[in-house]
Amino acid sequence: MHLLKTLSPVVAAVFAALACLGLACLGLASPARAQSDEPGCRPEMASLRLPVQRANLTLANLAKDEIRLTFVGHATFTIETPGGVTAATDYNDYIRPKATPDIASMNKAHSTHNSRNPDPGIKHVLPGWDPTGVGAARHDVTLGDMRVRNVPTNIRSYSGSTDFDGNSMFVFEIGELCVAHLGHLHHPLEPGHLRALGRVDVVLFPVDGSFTLDQTGMIEVLKTLQARVMVPMHFFGGSSLERFLRLTDGQWPTERRADPAITLTKSTLPAKPTIIVLPGN
Repeated sequence: MHLLKTLSPVVAAVFAALACLGLACLGLASPARAQSDEPGCRPEMASLRLPVQRANLTLANLAKDEIRLTFVGHATFTIETPGGVTAATDYNDYIRPKATPDIASMNKAHSTHNSRNPDPGIKHVLPGWDPTGVGAARHDVTLGDMRVRNVPTNIRSYSGSTDFDGNSMFVFEIGELCVAHLGHLHHPLEPGHLRALGRVDVVLFPVDGSFTLDQTGMIEVLKTLQARVMVPMHFFGGSSLERFLRLTDGQWPTERRADPAITLTKSTLPAKPTIIVLPGN
């Protein structure tokens, strides 16, 4: 609860009430029915080089083993492939990339994580929940040299109850790299989630510590994943980010970049897990 002290008294009171109900439910309820039968990260599936039509996008100008990751803001990143395919995470109506992506993943935590009016030029719009409310969302899309799939998670509802399989993490596989966007994660990961995620080379994770999983819990998630590149997101005004970095000081090296875009290859990943902070909020 000490994490709520950084919020305004009204917001803190609301979230304290939700925490008593929602977080307790998440802790006592059974884990999300993750896709435990998913074989895990299979980047070879994304190397099929299937045809792709490029709308409103320029060529990525990347070498065959490279990807470009750009922090657009909040929880939105663009991920570009050598073949010119672009995905946008947590695509919404407030913070959008300048160019229309080919693929857009979304989650339903708040309006800043999904769009009611996605650009019609997007080829695949992937909500992290089942709009019919029947069960878990299931996505497995290969477009050009990118494969995107989801791993369902639970989410705390506005009433404080648990919406089982109501949200998703997304895995983006390009060449030899596997990028996991944890979305609006509200609970620790269970073995089923880890099997479904598979190997994670790059993880994009929330650090606010109150709207999503608390910061200590998020650190445990990162320890389990052991991704070589860890990029924080979903922080407000920088205070929550700095608090998280103080907690991780001495555990992992931290690099602060001046540019919101970073080019990555499997062969040039850091030798050990490293936090890379991209400018933005």
